[in-house]
Amino acid sequence: MSDPYLWLEDVTDESALDWARERNERTVAALASSERFTTLEKQILDILDTDARIPYPGRRGQYWYNFWRDAEHPRGLWRRTTLDQYRLDKPEWDVLLDLDALATAEDENWVWGGASVLRPGQQHALISLSRGGADAGVDREFDMETRTFVEDGYFVPEAKTSLSWIDADTVYVGTDFGEGSLTDSGYPRIVKRWRRGTPLEAAETVFEGETSDISIGAGYDRTPGYERHFVRRGTDFFNTEKYLLADDGSLTSIDAPTDASVSCYKDWLLIRTNSPWTVEGVVYPAGALLATNFPAFLTGARQFDVLFEPDAHTSLHQYGWTENHLLLVTLSDVQTKLYSMTPTDAGWTTAPLADAPSMATTEVMSVDPLENGDEFLLASSGFTTPASLLYGAVGKPIELLKQSPAFFDASGMVTEQFFATSLDGTQVPYFVVRKEGATGPTVLSGYGGFENSMTPGYGSVSGVAWLDDGGISVTANIRGGGEYGPDWHTQAQKAGRHKVHEDFAAVAQDLVTRGITTPKQLGAVGGSNGGLLMGIMLTKYPELFGALVCRVPLLDMKRYHLLLAGASWVAEYGDPDDAEQWAYIEQYSPYQNTSADASYPPILFTTSARDDRVHPGHARKMVARLEEEGHQQVWYYENIEGGHGGAADNKQAAFQTALAYEFFNEHLRGGVWH
Repeated sequence: MSDPYLWLEDVTDESALDWARERNERTVAALASSERFTTLEKQILDILDTDARIPYPGRRGQYWYNFWRDAEHPRGLWRRTTLDQYRLDKPEWDVLLDLDALATAEDENWVWGGASVLRPGQQHALISLSRGGADAGVDREFDMETRTFVEDGYFVPEAKTSLSWIDADTVYVGTDFGEGSLTDSGYPRIVKRWRRGTPLEAAETVFEGETSDISIGAGYDRTPGYERHFVRRGTDFFNTEKYLLADDGSLTSIDAPTDASVSCYKDWLLIRTNSPWTVEGVVYPAGALLATNFPAFLTGARQFDVLFEPDAHTSLHQYGWTENHLLLVTLSDVQTKLYSMTPTDAGWTTAPLADAPSMATTEVMSVDPLENGDEFLLASSGFTTPASLLYGAVGKPIELLKQSPAFFDASGMVTEQFFATSLDGTQVPYFVVRKEGATGPTVLSGYGGFENSMTPGYGSVSGVAWLDDGGISVTANIRGGGEYGPDWHTQAQKAGRHKVHEDFAAVAQDLVTRGITTPKQLGAVGGSNGGLLMGIMLTKYPELFGALVCRVPLLDMKRYHLLLAGASWVAEYGDPDDAEQWAYIEQYSPYQNTSADASYPPILFTTSARDDRVHPGHARKMVARLEEEGHQQVWYYENIEGGHGGAADNKQAAFQTALAYEFFNEHLRGGVWH
């Protein structure tokens, strides 16, 4: 069947943009023109801009780096300080780059994309900036002493680039080198070694992949005494070949499963399995963490220490090295526990690292084994517990460095965990945040893909916008995520995708069965892969919901692999050009499953014209089809910039967040705040 709305896939076509602007005006007039909306938008923006937020640092030796946005600096400041200063209530920050000033000077809508600092000297950095928040960026070398971009330094034009330091005069670069240099997914197919003072065109090719690959990259391990070069070849989203690169250009395969996570530190090789792996008659389950001697492994030895093995309730969430210890974060029914493990001549020892509060998430951040010894940072928060940042070292007391204030009154609120029974009998956990015993308007969120876990975190914005007025917030830990390890995800890949939808529907039904809400008072929200989930709820389970918000979504699963980065997700969803795989994809693809005869709940679609990951054509075409079929309660807002996050700065983020909550207020509460 021909698609009459293919023209809406032309992102910058004026007729398509006019189509979007017309619907934007209708949505703004209906949802964003009241005094109540203005008040809510300001409340959200104040939270996003406040100086009371924790300035989360990326630690590099003696410096604590931070990227910061506030009302005076909407594009942001890249800055750094020291630990002694960071401990103070008002640290003195050394501003390295003022992005607002740069955008004005260069007349570009720059959005921060990140920085890679050359260590140990920290005199230069590779900075990535994007126009309007796109994934594609412009990469430039920056001088930390002069606070200027290096004239005739490393510069890569706009592309989906990977750029990393080898030393002060050499980098690895993967980018758009011209025709044939990108994969079908739009990522680098070729990685090169580029020497200072030479043109990009003269860079030396290190490795070439296939156009059907996802991406190719290289990196350098600068650990003293263990310096080595690596090459990776991503053959699909979940499988990567890894190699050691010798000085003569030869490659040595690291012969671990391609779907495993592989990392090296000194003489240790860590392998986190993603599927069962049988080695010399021993079966290591999916989700296990194995350790072995790296040099011995390269010569054929296959003796492993099992550092972690999952069970029915517990998965490995995070791990990383300090100088002498390996830190582990586990999830036990989606709640964290923290450990340190130490290799000794007699084997590995395990000890608790810190107490983690219940109904909260605690994660390790900014571990730097080469420059900061056994020190680490812990970031912790719960749905109603403001974020805290802690600093410590293995075996020593932990210090509270920063504590975020409460942005809403959580007194009388409780966080509860329940389990819904999915269609195949699987128990699916979900968290409910509400005033004790409250029932009524509820917003349910979910994702269900790519092994991304939905863990507890402080909801400052949802607290102000929804919980403060008696609303109920629910987070579903459905399959497709990683809450119970790799198997929780792989069950829902490709032909198993229906389990994601069944799990989410089961949670929605369980909320009603428990008397927490009713279908007319239940809303749901999801973005990206979660936006696909919302499209499926609309077309497959419309009777379960009173309103839906669908953000930067995939919706046309017949063409998703042809649009932007879509080809990289075939390993998750399947190939719609393969008849057998399309047979199960077409059963749920929202764009192919709308009906003029169906009764759909009100739905708000939001997207961004500058999203170069999930094509805005998905949302545009879905809205056009629903309008053609006569559905009246279909709303649309497209940010003309903003990237995959949907917003390029805090003001845009506040507007879109307020828009979603005002939409829920209108349709779940009848437009009345309680």
